[in-house]
Amino acid sequence: MSFRKVEWPEVGDLVIAEVQRITDYGAYVLLEEYGKEGLLHISEVSSGWIRNIRDFVREGQKAVLKVLRVDPEKRQVDLSLRRVTKREKREKILSWKKEKKAQSLLRGASEKLKMPAEQLYEKVGSLIEDKFESLYDGLERVARDGAVTLRDIGVSEEMAVAIAEVAKDKIRMPLVKVKGTLEIQCTKPNGVKVIQQALLSAQKLSKSPEARIQVYVISPPRYGIEVLAENYKDAEKILQKASETIISSIEKAGGQGSFKR
Repeated sequence: MSFRKVEWPEVGDLVIAEVQRITDYGAYVLLEEYGKEGLLHISEVSSGWIRNIRDFVREGQKAVLKVLRVDPEKRQVDLSLRRVTKREKREKILSWKKEKKAQSLLRGASEKLKMPAEQLYEKVGSLIEDKFESLYDGLERVARDGAVTLRDIGVSEEMAVAIAEVAKDKIRMPLVKVKGTLEIQCTKPNGVKVIQQALLSAQKLSKSPEARIQVYVISPPRYGIEVLAENYKDAEKILQKASETIISSIEKAGGQGSFKR
C-alpha cells in the first residue's frame, strides 16, 4: 500500500516496476508506486540486438524504467529500460527505498496513535512534504532534531511526539567526520605515559553514543585526531574540546603542544 496521491506517472518519470509476464513482443509490468500495468516493448529493452528477451528481464524481477507515453483513457503506459542510465537507476532505487521506509515509519507511528496510517498521512504527510524535499527527508530531520521539527510546521503535540519516537528509533543518521593534527611532546622522564594518558582521556570525552573520537600516531610528535558525529556543529565542538584537553594535559605535565586543521 502506498500513500501516493498521483494516479498516473508523467512522461520522463522513472518508475519501479515488477515484471508480471513476458511475451514475444515485450514484457508487461506492474508499476509499484501507482498500481498500474505498463508495457516494456522489446524495442525498448536494449540498444543492441535481442535474441531472447529473457536474457534481459524475467518474471518477478524489479526494474527501474523510464515512462515514454501515458494514455489514461486506454489505461496504457509505455516504458523503456534501455533509456535509463546507471546513475538514474541508482538514484531512483535509493529514493524508492527511502519512500518505502518513510511509509513504514508512519505506519509505526499510526499504531502508537491508534489511528489508520492513511489518516495520519493526510494530517501530517502533506505538511512534511511541503516543508522538506520528501517525506523521508522530513522524517530524517525529525530523527535528528526531535518533535519540535513537526510542531513548528503545525503538527499536533501528540502526533509530533509519536512520529519523533519512531523516527529516532528507526533512522540511523549518517555520521560526518572532522579531523586535525596534534603536535605534542613531553621530555619529562614519564613523558610517554603522560602523552598516552592525555590521548586516552580525550577519547572518553564524547557524551553522545553516536559520536566517536579516534586518536592515532602519524609520526611522533605528530598525532591525528578524528571525530565522527551526527552533524558538523557537534563534531567541531567535540574536536575542539578534545584537542584542548590533550594540549592542556601535556602542558600541565611540563610538555608542549599545538593543534592544526
